[in-house]
Amino acid sequence: MNKLIEIDQSWLLAINGAHTPWLDQLFWWISQAWIWIPLYALLIGLLIWQFGWKKGLLCTLALIAAVGLSDYISSGIIKHLVCRPRPTHEPALAGLVHIVNGYTGGQFGFVSSHAANTSALAVLFALIWQQKNNHGWWLLAYVVLNCYSRMYLGVHYPGDILGGLLVGTAMALVVYAVYRRVDCKLHADDGDAVQLGGS
Repeated sequence: MNKLIEIDQSWLLAINGAHTPWLDQLFWWISQAWIWIPLYALLIGLLIWQFGWKKGLLCTLALIAAVGLSDYISSGIIKHLVCRPRPTHEPALAGLVHIVNGYTGGQFGFVSSHAANTSALAVLFALIWQQKNNHGWWLLAYVVLNCYSRMYLGVHYPGDILGGLLVGTAMALVVYAVYRRVDCKLHADDGDAVQLGGS
């Protein structure tokens, strides 16, 4: 276990240590949730355009549910159970972590809610989008940028990121299973309505 912790810390310091002023600002902005609002609006628009209003809104609700569950499990449960200090709050790393704009994050970092939330959104969107035989995995670039930014800023270890990715992916799969059941039920109800209307 100590060896894994040492590897985690050394990888974090390598990523965090490769900094320049312009990268500091770039990854600071990438790590802000509000900067991605145009992307979220685009995703909702794509879903409505591809599937229509009814199913598009169902897809949107599924995405919100997956992200909400990921955020609650990562930040509301796991962080308080594990209580692993962030690199910026780890006494052993004091003076070694490059801090950007004075940002140190909350006390605990495992698991990363950024990693959990972004992976939940990306994986679920890709699964839904592929129902039309289109590739939706391009959104993984959004996940990679967010996850790397958290390590670059020194507020998460690679292990925190990996744990968050697992939580987010799991929530995406769970919500997708529920979404498929609801979608099939709605299709069945629509079919019954058409038959009744035509009889």
